[in-house]
Amino acid sequence: MEDLTQDHYVGYDPPERLRQLPTWLTAQVAAKGRRLVNASLAQEGARRQHFTVLASLAEQGSASQADLGRRLSIDRSDLHALLAELESDGLVARVRDERDRRRNVVTLTRAGRGALARLGNRIDAAQDALLEPLSADERRELNRLLQRVLEVR
Repeated sequence: MEDLTQDHYVGYDPPERLRQLPTWLTAQVAAKGRRLVNASLAQEGARRQHFTVLASLAEQGSASQADLGRRLSIDRSDLHALLAELESDGLVARVRDERDRRRNVVTLTRAGRGALARLGNRIDAAQDALLEPLSADERRELNRLLQRVLEVR
């Protein structure tokens, strides 16, 4: 995996005041995490949205295309293209809903479960690379604190 620890913008040198803001820091960490995850998943020929759809189907169950799109906040045309890719690889199946023939129900296939496990390992490796400077206790504490920040509305 390429070294993704440095900013991608050559010469980028924000002022110290900016570097101290939690919003700036979390944005930088998120960007670094996205780069690591994207690079890791690309080694399997996958993207984050592939993982997201497969994980949702595994954890939350089969769904109509419309419900899946709402569940994951993915535009219907983008989801249609994404599902076509996953279906062509045999990772999901779209079948007519027996109760409403106008709807397709998306299900995870056996191959999709295997792909999800492989992609999950890639995601875990990217998380480990991102959080490498932290101890296991520090990682748990960071996760706890980030969840706490997100819980406040």
